[in-house]
Amino acid sequence: MVAKLWGGRFGEQTDELVHKFNASISFDARLYREDVEGSIAWALALGAAGIVTQEETKILCAALEQVRREFDDGSFSFLPADEDIHTAVERRLTELVGDVGGKLHTGRSRNDQVATDFRLWLVRAVDDLLERLRDLQSGFLESAEQNPDVLLPGYTHLQHAQPITWAHWALSHFWPLHRDVQRFEQTRDRASTLPLGSAALAGTAYAVDRDYLARQLGFKRVSQNSLDAVADRDFAADFLYASALLGVHLSRVAEQLILFSSREFSFVSISDAYSTGSSLMPQKKNPDTLELARGKSGRLIANLTALLVVLKGLPSTYDKDLQEDKEPVFDSYDTLAVTLPVLSGTIRTLKLKPDRMRAQLEAGLLATDLADYLVHKGLPFRQAHELVGQVVRAAEEQGKELDQLDLATLTRISPHFDDDVMATFDFERSVGTRAAIGGTSAEALREQLAAAHRALA
Repeated sequence: MVAKLWGGRFGEQTDELVHKFNASISFDARLYREDVEGSIAWALALGAAGIVTQEETKILCAALEQVRREFDDGSFSFLPADEDIHTAVERRLTELVGDVGGKLHTGRSRNDQVATDFRLWLVRAVDDLLERLRDLQSGFLESAEQNPDVLLPGYTHLQHAQPITWAHWALSHFWPLHRDVQRFEQTRDRASTLPLGSAALAGTAYAVDRDYLARQLGFKRVSQNSLDAVADRDFAADFLYASALLGVHLSRVAEQLILFSSREFSFVSISDAYSTGSSLMPQKKNPDTLELARGKSGRLIANLTALLVVLKGLPSTYDKDLQEDKEPVFDSYDTLAVTLPVLSGTIRTLKLKPDRMRAQLEAGLLATDLADYLVHKGLPFRQAHELVGQVVRAAEEQGKELDQLDLATLTRISPHFDDDVMATFDFERSVGTRAAIGGTSAEALREQLAAAHRALA
């Protein structure tokens, strides 16, 4: 077996099973770009501090660039002794340049090295997800702009509540995604703290310029405590929390569209390109993409839980438990990287059925408007609410809709009902009266659309 980076004090080779148990190369190999970039920055810092010569710095940087090219083009060959990406990169570097390769690790540890790699990777992963997330937001915004006047029932407790517009419904999913964007941006900002130079736990003994390192690698700041720097995985937990909550938001969208696309609702039709069929029943058109989006929220939540459980009892500085930090983060990224564009495509190809939505509008949706009518007649809202409840009961007893009750029935309940009451039973009027910011009126919708465009910009 090839010698390890840490084997000097050991009298026996590592048991093969222990090597496999200990190794992380199967998943942290995806950090190769960040590991090479961090190593080049470290070589330059060592050179600037006079710890390696300028010639050695050039040799190290050129060889590291070659290692990166080998990874990029797929020609890099892993060896059985490569227990992690740091080992693999340094081993290949030494093959290329000989003993000078052994100088690269001067003053640093895999503890601060992996924390640096992971933060670099996560910042880039967030940037990628933000682009996909904003595209999904744009899909909802486009749907709202294209369907400003389509009416449908609004629901609470999955029961008819009040009339709303499709645009208002679509934007109700835009804003949670906007908060997701903000959470990911905050995650990216907090991740932009350089641990490199903290060494194993006590800080490096060499006069490297950590501010220079931060600038070279694009970090906004330098960590202030070396013990904390190698232990801190808050940024990973932040990422997993943002991912989990995004998953919850996507699951809620999926659930509602699954319902809306069912025959019982039939408010929308999902494109064939984003549906699947049944192996037994020829007539089936299944919303599998939406069901998977709903289901994948479970693994996103589980990934957050898994990392928090790993972190909760760790003593100060680095512990090998922290090797368990990457797979949940990688998995959450991979899950969202495919789920977001699939949902974007689903939203953009969704076919609305306005006539079917309109057919589900019934006068009971206007009961609150009827109470508001009485308020405008001078009654306290609580009294108006009670009286309209009596109207609803009367309609149920007569087997009629609210707008089918005659005026005599209404005036027996309250003399405040007058001939003008029938004007209340107008769905467009109901939507139009809610003109406060965030409401359903055309004016409020225009303001909301403008705010959504500003949020995207």
